[in-house]
Amino acid sequence: MAVNRDPVLKRCRALDIDPSHLGIYKKSKRQPNRRQKKMSEYGTQLREKQRAKFIYGVLEKQFRNTFEKAARKQGATGENLLIMLESRLDNVVYRMGFALTRREARQLVTHGHYTLNGKKVNSPSLMVKAGDVIAVKASSKNSPKFKEIQDLQVVVPSWMDVDLDKLEGKILALPKREEIDTPIQEHLIVELYSK
Repeated sequence: MAVNRDPVLKRCRALDIDPSHLGIYKKSKRQPNRRQKKMSEYGTQLREKQRAKFIYGVLEKQFRNTFEKAARKQGATGENLLIMLESRLDNVVYRMGFALTRREARQLVTHGHYTLNGKKVNSPSLMVKAGDVIAVKASSKNSPKFKEIQDLQVVVPSWMDVDLDKLEGKILALPKREEIDTPIQEHLIVELYSK
């Protein structure tokens, strides 16, 4: 399985992303390079796609397949794409506050620390639906990692309900575009793929 091992702060600087969108709250000490040429239309579209891929931790082939599924659904393709990325299991675990970053959420899901509707899951790309219940496995609850997570204060999106004492959360409904706070202009990604 391919793994993205890019240095996070360096990549955030290159893509002009605030690291807090990835769950990282440290700052780079490097000064940004101010002399940049004006970017072409294709360059801005490509950069927006790279931002989305980097924020959600998805590689090119998976991202392309997700885009094609979003295009086949009814409604706006860009909104469908963001909703599908937001409803991946690794992202939902991160949003519920059961992991500190999306990368950590992906690793914890792969290692089998979570259950979906009572069944153990280890696929981070699994799509959740409204009514699904995600919980930390009973054997994992005693881990120091999850004890640390229980002590943190997390802002949970309105489309999910989380009980941090039980380490359990429920998806109330799929997110709408207004509820997704990632700084992505999805129409640029649609324009890029429609060429």
